[in-house]
Amino acid sequence: MLRRFIQYYKPHKKMFALDMAASIAISVLGMVYPVITNRMLNSYIPDRNYRSIVVAGLTVLLLYLIRMYLRFFVQYQGHMVGTYMQAQMRRELFSHLEKLPFSFFDNNETGAIMTRMTNDLFEVSELAHHGPENILTCSIMIILSFSYLCTISVPLTLIIFSCVPVLFAVSVRYRKIMRQAFTERRKSNAVINAALESSITGVRVTKAYTNSDEELKKFEKGNRKFVEASGLSFKAMGKFHSSTSFITDFFNVLIIIAGGLFLYKNKINFGEYSAFIVSVNLFISPVQTLISFTEQWQNGVTGFKRFTEIIDEPEEKDRPGAKEIESVKGDIELRNVSFSYGGSDNREILDNISLKINAGEKIALVGPSGGGKTTICNLIPKFYRLDENGGSILIDGEDIENINTESLRKQIGIVQQDVFLFSGSIKENIRYGCQSADDEQVRQAAIKANIDDFVSTLPNGYDTEIGERGVRLSGGQKQRISIARAFLKNPSILILDEATSALDSNTEVFIQQALDRLCEGRTCIVVAHRLSTVRNADKIAVIDGGRVEETGTHNELMEAGGIYKNLYELQYSMQ
Repeated sequence: MLRRFIQYYKPHKKMFALDMAASIAISVLGMVYPVITNRMLNSYIPDRNYRSIVVAGLTVLLLYLIRMYLRFFVQYQGHMVGTYMQAQMRRELFSHLEKLPFSFFDNNETGAIMTRMTNDLFEVSELAHHGPENILTCSIMIILSFSYLCTISVPLTLIIFSCVPVLFAVSVRYRKIMRQAFTERRKSNAVINAALESSITGVRVTKAYTNSDEELKKFEKGNRKFVEASGLSFKAMGKFHSSTSFITDFFNVLIIIAGGLFLYKNKINFGEYSAFIVSVNLFISPVQTLISFTEQWQNGVTGFKRFTEIIDEPEEKDRPGAKEIESVKGDIELRNVSFSYGGSDNREILDNISLKINAGEKIALVGPSGGGKTTICNLIPKFYRLDENGGSILIDGEDIENINTESLRKQIGIVQQDVFLFSGSIKENIRYGCQSADDEQVRQAAIKANIDDFVSTLPNGYDTEIGERGVRLSGGQKQRISIARAFLKNPSILILDEATSALDSNTEVFIQQALDRLCEGRTCIVVAHRLSTVRNADKIAVIDGGRVEETGTHNELMEAGGIYKNLYELQYSMQ
């Protein structure tokens, strides 16, 4: 994992090297004060050398000014290196998320993913800056200060140094406990963010059903887990810091006792004893910094581990040799297709389905909810992949597994029942169907989707901001913008999954006419529960229990007197 982490420094190696050089210079300059103090106590002051005292003081001041600018450079540029690395990881993570299959998002909540992209990567960036700096500078300071202390008194230095192994032994002992505790804390924090994201997104439903107390209970459940996990991590951290602080405090006890004895026995003089007391902090301070750094290390390592967990998730991949397609006629065939979404129940959604759709044909998939209609629509663009023994889906006679996924999806337009609009303007959301479209093409698509008249009444027209997920629009308006996207994309294959379900009856007539025009010359798959909207389909397939139970035209299925007739008459009787 360390080698993997180091590779993120490579694009910034020049600035990182300067940062480390500045940090080393700061450490070396830190040795000036005790050295000059030793000289003053043992030479300049006893000899009453006024000039040397002033020169030494001014020299220290000059060096401290240099160290001030070096510290600014380290704080600014060093943190920027960490920030650049954080941005690089975030970019890589976002890019990777865009390539993950639908199944990943089915099993991971949005809030939890966002936590890994924000909080976790912030801790990683802090480690990226402070980690090398602390390890390098503290190591140098320990070596230099140890060497300098030995010039004053080797035995006294060795006595002080004897506590260091004990200090690191205690650190190692609590390191594993802290790592586990901080990992659990990260997980609980992700649970809170997931609950928060869900509650805020669904706040209108919450208010409509007056369930604020219930949402508070769900949030508080995650909040309690966070408090418990935080308690365990802080308990481990408390034991760690109290134990290590006691050992570092014990350094001072040793200095007082051992130094006093050495002074009493004339093995060192008072000047050397004073210099040793002043200088020993140069040795103790970096040791304490390394020990304290353990907390940041655990946070950073845990964050990077959680980052790599997502990065290591397998992307959507095509078969070797999968070919690009620029256009398709639109022949679609499902051959013995079986499919389940996996998970705890692993229930089979499609059971050995075979279905053929001719190019330019409009086929309606109807039947009870949960029968597998939407699943078929998800399998054709390869949103989910068939198992090796799950049959095959062919387009123009070619197995879709042998077709490049991106080029396949470019040939397919989808209008779903659950419309998702991005924050931004109406124009930006329509143009999502074709990013290269100009304003006139956007407007023509809107006209076909029967939304242009509404947009024209807005003060900012197509530049009107629609709010998060189109909160400022009605359900019908959002649906029509989604339909306009499909017009703009102009695909060879069109999938309409309850595309007119959110429209009022008056608007639905105009939109249905527009959709009929759009379907001309294209293969169109319509999922519908309102059977009156699919009477004119070229073919109707009744899907029930994951099987194709009936196929035919409206008249043929009515004459057959099966499932379709029962469903149609039931809906007609309820009107």
